Amino acid sequence: MNPLLKLSDFSVSYGKKEIVSGIDLELGEGEFCALLGLNGSGKTTLLRGICGLLPHISGECRILGENCIRLHEYQRARRMSFIPQVSSEVDGITVWEVVLMGCNPYLRLFESPSDVQRKKAVRILEKLGLDQWKEKEFSILSQGQKQLVILARTLMQDTPVLLMDEPDSALDFCNRHMVLGKIRDTVHREKKAGLITLHDPNFAMNYCDRIVLLKDGRICGEIQMGTADCEEIQSKLAAVYGEVEIVPQGNAWLMGKA
Repeated sequence: MNPLLKLSDFSVSYGKKEIVSGIDLELGEGEFCALLGLNGSGKTTLLRGICGLLPHISGECRILGENCIRLHEYQRARRMSFIPQVSSEVDGITVWEVVLMGCNPYLRLFESPSDVQRKKAVRILEKLGLDQWKEKEFSILSQGQKQLVILARTLMQDTPVLLMDEPDSALDFCNRHMVLGKIRDTVHREKKAGLITLHDPNFAMNYCDRIVLLKDGRICGEIQMGTADCEEIQSKLAAVYGEVEIVPQGNAWLMGKA
C-alpha cells in the first residue's frame, strides 16, 4: 500500500543555513508517529517545512503520491492539517464557529458551510464528546478543551495527514493524557497519518506506534513500539538523551536517567 505521507531527501533551510537535512520518512494509514529530539534538533522546523510555512525547502513531500511543495496554501490545506502548540486567542467566537473553520479550504469566497458540512460538524463534536460545548465561547475554555476543539476543526478539514507540534505543551498531566489519547484514537479510527512532535519520550513511547529520532537536523534512529524490546528502546533513546534507563510498566514504558 502506498504511504499517505512520504518525504524524500527533504531539507529545510533558514537563509543559507540548512537546519533539517536529507529526511526520508514514510507514514501509512492509521499510523501515529512521534518526532523526538533535543531542543534545536529540527523537529518544529521539519513540521513547518512540510506545511510549506518556510520558504527554503528542497527534496519531495508527497501526500497520496502528489508532491505538495509548490501547491497553493488552499490546495495544501486539503491534504494536510496542523495543530500548533498553543491555540491563538480570538474573543467572541464560539466552539461551533471554530470547528466550522475546518470547512474553509473547500469554500469559495463568501460561501458558508453547507447543511451536509454542518451535520458532519455535529457528528465530530459528538464523537469527541464536545457537543455540550458547542455554544461556549472558545476563549474561556481550558487549554485541554481548546486543543480538543482544534482537533475537531482538524477533522472537519478532513485531510489524510495530521501534523501536530507539541499540542500537549501547555497542558497539565491529566489533560496531556486525555488529549494524546483522543488524538491517537482519532488517527487509528479515521486511518489518518499522524506526525507529532513531543518533548517527553514517556508520552511518545506510550501513545505512538513509531518514534523517529532527530539529532542535528537528521534522523538518527527509529523505534517500532509494537515490536521493540527494552534493550533496543534504551540504546536508541540513549543516542539522543545520553545514559537512560527504560523500565517496563505492564504494557507501558518509563524512561529515567541512568
